[in-house]
Amino acid sequence: MGKTMDLLSVNIGLMRTQPRGAELETTGIYKLSASGSVHIGPLGIDGDFIGDTDNHGGPDQAIYVYGEEDYTWWSGALGHRLEAGTFGENLTISGLQSAAFAIGDRLRIGALVLEVSAPRIPCSTLARRMGDPLFVKKFSRAERPGLYCRVIHEGAVRAGDAVGIEPREGSTVGVVDMFRQHYHPEQRQLGQRLLEAPISARARVEIERQFAKPGPGKS
Repeated sequence: MGKTMDLLSVNIGLMRTQPRGAELETTGIYKLSASGSVHIGPLGIDGDFIGDTDNHGGPDQAIYVYGEEDYTWWSGALGHRLEAGTFGENLTISGLQSAAFAIGDRLRIGALVLEVSAPRIPCSTLARRMGDPLFVKKFSRAERPGLYCRVIHEGAVRAGDAVGIEPREGSTVGVVDMFRQHYHPEQRQLGQRLLEAPISARARVEIERQFAKPGPGKS
């Protein structure tokens, strides 16, 4: 991953409602491309609305990144073109395939430095945004989760900026491995490797909770 990529779009979510059964939910998953320079700080982009703060946002998941290669795959799978921001990402990057990254890899865009902390785990909000009640399963099976990142060094970015990739040194664990572990928590050896990596605080709490449960044959 030593190649240079480009920032295709910077996307900001406005507060919006969408149907959730007989009710409405408030969400920031609908993103609009920003024109001009956008500052990214420790908690992400100012004004980027987050509807579900229990599962999204915060210092360890300040920015969500999705790649052009993943979009190309989805466009083929779904049979139509998808616009940047469709998956609710803040940054859309050319030549990026999220499953190729490891936890702790870094992306540099000018002064901005991001560190990969977790994959995106699909939820029903995404399914409703895509208009497909089966989309959570489709997203899980595709294993193209995108990258949640923490901000190591804040900075301003705009569409067209070059994106450099700095792989994590030493032992690593893949983003897609962390994605799979979410669905197969019995893989305790993988869970231990994840606890030794710079994963998001939410994911760390969940894995530690899994480890606190009795293993097979124990009570």
